Amino acid sequence: MLKPKASPRLISRHFTSALATYQPQQTLTGKLLSLLKQCSSTKLVQQIHTQMIINAIDKPNFLLHRLIDLKDFDNASLLFSHIPYPNEYAFNIMIRGLTTAWQKFNLAIEFYYQMKDFGIRPNNFTYPFVFIACGNILVLNHGQGAHSGVLKSGLCMDGHVRHSLITMYSRCGELRSARKVFDEISERDLVSWNSMISGYSRMGYARDAVALFGDMRDAGFEPDEMTLVSLLGACGDLGDLGLGSWVEGFIVESEIEFNSFVGSALIGMYGKCGDLSSARRVFDRMKKKDVVTWNAMITGYAQNGVSDEAIRLFNSMRKSSVNPDKITLVGALSACASIGALDFGKWLDTYASERGIQNEIYVATALIDMYAKCGSLDDALRVFEDMPQKNEVSWNAMISALAFHGRPHESLSLFKRMSNEGGAAQPNDISFVGVLSACVHAGLVDEGRQLYDSMSSSFGLVPKIEHYSCMVDLLARAGLVHEAWDFIEKMPERPDEVMLGALLGACQKLKNVDISERVMQLLLEMEPRNSGNYVISSKIFANMKRWDDAARMRVLMKQRGVTKTPGCSWVEIENQVHEFHAGDGLHFTSQDMCQIIDLLNEEMKVEGYVPKVDFL
Repeated sequence: MLKPKASPRLISRHFTSALATYQPQQTLTGKLLSLLKQCSSTKLVQQIHTQMIINAIDKPNFLLHRLIDLKDFDNASLLFSHIPYPNEYAFNIMIRGLTTAWQKFNLAIEFYYQMKDFGIRPNNFTYPFVFIACGNILVLNHGQGAHSGVLKSGLCMDGHVRHSLITMYSRCGELRSARKVFDEISERDLVSWNSMISGYSRMGYARDAVALFGDMRDAGFEPDEMTLVSLLGACGDLGDLGLGSWVEGFIVESEIEFNSFVGSALIGMYGKCGDLSSARRVFDRMKKKDVVTWNAMITGYAQNGVSDEAIRLFNSMRKSSVNPDKITLVGALSACASIGALDFGKWLDTYASERGIQNEIYVATALIDMYAKCGSLDDALRVFEDMPQKNEVSWNAMISALAFHGRPHESLSLFKRMSNEGGAAQPNDISFVGVLSACVHAGLVDEGRQLYDSMSSSFGLVPKIEHYSCMVDLLARAGLVHEAWDFIEKMPERPDEVMLGALLGACQKLKNVDISERVMQLLLEMEPRNSGNYVISSKIFANMKRWDDAARMRVLMKQRGVTKTPGCSWVEIENQVHEFHAGDGLHFTSQDMCQIIDLLNEEMKVEGYVPKVDFL
């Protein structure tokens, strides 16, 4: 770490005076170790190390422990490498540091195997951090190997070992193994329950998390902060607003602090349940808001379609001197994508680039989605091609973007490229939704059929309702409405409203009453409040001059109290998004907007565009 012949003159005046004050009964070693505990910087540790070298004091483990506490990876690694025969303690604190201080999980596992190669048996201080490392990088085989070592060493009764085992198996998706470890604990403590409840909640087994919480209460345990945060995550996934509200009441009654951990979980739960007013109430109540708290509220707004408020809150966050992180950017970009706020989205792109997180996989994917939905496909492609690493979501976002922008052949080409070059990122069910949509937009019936068949034959995927919907839409748009209806009848699942709506639209275009009547009957049963079904049905009958049936649909719509939903659009003016509804003349810029729209309409006519009003 330092050269042995370092000059004593390099030692700081403060250190020299502190060293000079030690009493005769104190040994030099004891004084140096005492000073070491007080070190607040690597520089002071280096000075003490120099004195140890000069005075032939060999205490590397004490130095190593302090360097790890100071999170100095370079010097800690260098010091460890110079220990001729590192003992059990040296390995354990290095594995702990690599896991907790530096989160270098792969290296932690390497040190575990190196420890065994030295003939040192891992113990109950080793295994918990090894399991944490395995769980974070999802290396189940290494975790199972370490579990075998636990059994051989007779450490399976150690609480810390068992709890970390539950966490490792849960994070690796092996909930049965995690539950087996949990069930084998004869005397469970609160940490045991929390480990298993957290595992269920984190991996999406929300009902199991809630059920186990009930068992925990029956066993006489009172939940703590960790329990409640896991339970709130499960409530959000289930949309269980009642249980989530009970948790908030419990927090208030128990006088648990509304810190970032608890407050963000509450905001997230209310956001997922759609209760944004309660989410905002909790958010406003919190005196100290860190980036996690802001992220929870911004994400809640974005996920519930309140995009303008998400953007406003993002700007408030920056004014509060809280720096946005990658999660903030993903939420804000999602909001931009929903309302087409391209200018603000570009600003976020620049912001991410300036902070070196533009190519972070989730941020880049959100940028692709934002640019695509805002109509800037070239920018989406630029971000995609610049990504050093791509996952399934990145490929799928770009495949879908090309499909929906009328570039089906490029979408198909990118799908093939993903199959050949994606590596671990191979086409999944979402990839097929995107590429089948490309076939729909281009009318590529044969290609669509081949891709649909390849899902199960080449990729081992089971088609879902979204894939059936794409195939029905593909056949219907190609005028093959009878084949589309046959496809629906042979499906193993019940058709949804999207699929039937696509077929009904095709029937309207082709003036096919036979199939449309069958579709209408199903749609009116499934969506009795959807005004579009009544309007399209009435139009189909009117086109066939079946005036009584057309009138009957209008009367039925009125009797059921169904009103037509007005059209809505957004316009971005000087980084501010304005919302307009059909027939809305109250907006302060509505007259200006109408004038611009009239001008655009005239230019479109000059270009030869004739609006199609038959289907309105």
